Amino acid sequence: MTADTDADTDQPPLEIIEFTDPLCPWAWGSEPVFRRLRAALTGHSHVRWRRAYCILFDHDDDPAPDTAAETAWYSRYVEDISTHTHAPRALRLSRVAASSWPASLVAKAAEAQGAQVADRVLRRLRESVFVLGEPADTPESALAAVSGVPGLDVDRLATDAASPEVLARVRADHAEARRPVDEVLSVQGCDSPHPGAAKETPDGQHRYALPTLLVRTAAGHRRAVPGWRPYEEYVSAINELGPGLLPMPTTPNSGLPPTPTTVNPGQPSAPPPPNSANAPAPTTPAPGPLPTAPTQQPLPAPAPVDPTAALAHYRTLTDPERTLLTTGSPWPPPAAVRIDTANGPLWLHPDEAAVHPATIPSPLGAPPPVPH
Repeated sequence: MTADTDADTDQPPLEIIEFTDPLCPWAWGSEPVFRRLRAALTGHSHVRWRRAYCILFDHDDDPAPDTAAETAWYSRYVEDISTHTHAPRALRLSRVAASSWPASLVAKAAEAQGAQVADRVLRRLRESVFVLGEPADTPESALAAVSGVPGLDVDRLATDAASPEVLARVRADHAEARRPVDEVLSVQGCDSPHPGAAKETPDGQHRYALPTLLVRTAAGHRRAVPGWRPYEEYVSAINELGPGLLPMPTTPNSGLPPTPTTVNPGQPSAPPPPNSANAPAPTTPAPGPLPTAPTQQPLPAPAPVDPTAALAHYRTLTDPERTLLTTGSPWPPPAAVRIDTANGPLWLHPDEAAVHPATIPSPLGAPPPVPH
């Protein structure tokens, strides 16, 4: 993510890597905070936000002997996570995702069509499982899930997602995610329900827990913020490497349960789903001392946006997002469409509702959307 501004021309480059997966429930629950963080970083041209797709559900995961029992188990697992994140979850999950590769390839391919298109494509892929209950785990279902995204050339997306170049990029993400920094191998002093210690993979190696944000400079200095964390921890990590880059919010913990501020991780999270590899990682040299850097004048904290403007920009909002990103009133915006889930509604802009898969009658008997 970059933005044009003259204020950052003398600032050293700062890279933020979001290790994620389109079908990860903790990553879905982190959407409100990450949307706010990306909005706060708008205007800093020296900051680059990059997503690395880790492949939570891999091709070579052992198939479950009883798929119905696995789906019931995983549904309870997602339900438990949603009690912490307050994120929507599907009324009925049809199955556990067979593979994260198709959704990750589509999400990576969408980056060639611009940041806004890529953001909206990834959002639709997440909603496929956590709103619709139909994981986008095949090339066909992944492309169907993103149909109608404004500005998206679906034919180009399909071609790019099947290309050797995009496959190589996702393979590179997969490999990078399995080289976690030392700081996330053990996470101490954190009372988050998902502190984000690296996860052990079936081959005895480790990978980043999802989500993890790794903030680093070209000089090799870094800070890691793993797992499910409040907004303040991400701001603290970014400001350690770019002093004064972001203002600290005045509202404690940004609507998330309180956790101690730490940028170096803590204890095991909820057990990963039976078919997933969500575990700890190989070592890399510890970061050196931070250089002395002048404190720059931060941009003003992003003010909450009028709900109508926020819904027009983001196209879909959960209740945690409307709380964190908007002024909250009046709500709902005119003509907003409500999609009920098992854990609160998803709100759609009317233009999004006209093309969103959630508005298409489901054979599973999902309730119809409710216009407001």
